[in-house]
Amino acid sequence: MNTQPLLDALDLQEDAARALADDLRAQIDALQTRLREAEMHLEHLAITRKTLTSLADRLPATTPDLPEHPDYPRILAAFNATGPLRAKDVCEALGHELLPKDIEGTRAKLKRLVKLGILTEADTGNFSQKQ
Repeated sequence: MNTQPLLDALDLQEDAARALADDLRAQIDALQTRLREAEMHLEHLAITRKTLTSLADRLPATTPDLPEHPDYPRILAAFNATGPLRAKDVCEALGHELLPKDIEGTRAKLKRLVKLGILTEADTGNFSQKQ
């Protein structure tokens, strides 16, 4: 029996298996490099998160955007000049008439500023700037 054809077939299979193993090793090396890069990126992101959270309490508080109405900046200016105010006092500071509809409209604006976290309502109807 001639074993040479079988040995040649085995050589071909060994060469193919060796080539596949070399290719897989190259892929593993590339994947390990990508994995190291991804882990380093994750580490940098964790450091960034830690830095930002440690600095967050040092940053000045931002005031939310005011609704688009010319009275809102004037209302805040009235509170900067004085202490706690009632809706009627704010109407006077803005130069509005002291009609019930004007006072109620101003009270609604003050309540909106409370919801935005800019003002506080210590007592019912008594508004002050948030400290």
